[in-house]
Amino acid sequence: MFTPLPIRGVTLRNRIAVSPMCQYSSEDGFANDWHLVHLGSRAVGGAALVFTEATAVTPEGRISPADLGIWKDEHIPNLARIARFVASQGAVPGIQLAHAGRKASTQVPWVGTQAIPAGDGGWQPAGPSPLPFRESDPAPRELTVPGIERVVEAFAAAARRALAAGFRVIEIHAAHGYLLHEFLSPLVNQRGDGYGGTFAGRIRLALEVAQAIRCVWPEDLPLFIRISAQDWAPGGWSLADSVELARAVRPLGVDLVDCSSGGAVPWAKIETGPGYQVPFAEAIRREAGVLTGAVGMITEPAQANEIIARGQADLVLLARELLRHPYWPLHASRALGAAPPVPPQYRRGF
Repeated sequence: MFTPLPIRGVTLRNRIAVSPMCQYSSEDGFANDWHLVHLGSRAVGGAALVFTEATAVTPEGRISPADLGIWKDEHIPNLARIARFVASQGAVPGIQLAHAGRKASTQVPWVGTQAIPAGDGGWQPAGPSPLPFRESDPAPRELTVPGIERVVEAFAAAARRALAAGFRVIEIHAAHGYLLHEFLSPLVNQRGDGYGGTFAGRIRLALEVAQAIRCVWPEDLPLFIRISAQDWAPGGWSLADSVELARAVRPLGVDLVDCSSGGAVPWAKIETGPGYQVPFAEAIRREAGVLTGAVGMITEPAQANEIIARGQADLVLLARELLRHPYWPLHASRALGAAPPVPPQYRRGF
């Protein structure tokens, strides 16, 4: 876990990444001091790669009105401040680009889970088909082909802004029931045109987004994609589908597949437990010949180290454990006998 990981022209100092975690703390998409301290402290804490939360490529692509955004140039300076600080601590700044699709315009989680009506500051979400996530939700607007093309353009424009802000890794969010995953899943995508129906049709948008980003993202900088490796629901997206998607995006310039799961439908039966998603990363790595990241209930240093040592994944992404313990990588390195990358200001504590 404490061996460097070179990907294109970027070398991660270890195999620990801060998983994207929504903070629901923005106004009009702007990053602020909360994001600087939240992400900066985890760079100080020894992680090699620090991802922003899901960062919306359009205003209607936000999960909530409090989401981080990168849909306009005015967002760049505040994001650049964060990227500079993360890099100054020896970590690589990464950004996850996202569109919430039919799960947009909802309350922040500590308030509730309901959709926000347009009259209360919300908006009508969009998706591949006019199917709401929950029966109580308003039906999303079905995206037209020109609308889909505008989404692809928005991802590319967001990638240009990410580069201007100083980020060194982009992750495409195609998981957890948000827009790109909605197109992938046959439980959500019921289109009859070239963006639905067959497997090739359902993966088309994800491929177009990857191509559009790689056209503007420098050749020496890594591109990741986060997927839900399976829907945990009969008739849904499967691990076999994920392997085929990984095989399809690799030649387009995607370097690593970040393997999560679920989120497409509220009635999924997810079988959780320590490291429960690691087998997805292992299978995709083996079958598709691509780097993978493992995420989900990874909490112990020995557990994380074993995932890397056994070749189950190339990177571990921690979320809730890093909310509880921002300096987990420093403590883990000591526990495993590696030299912790402790900032000089903190060496007395170690």
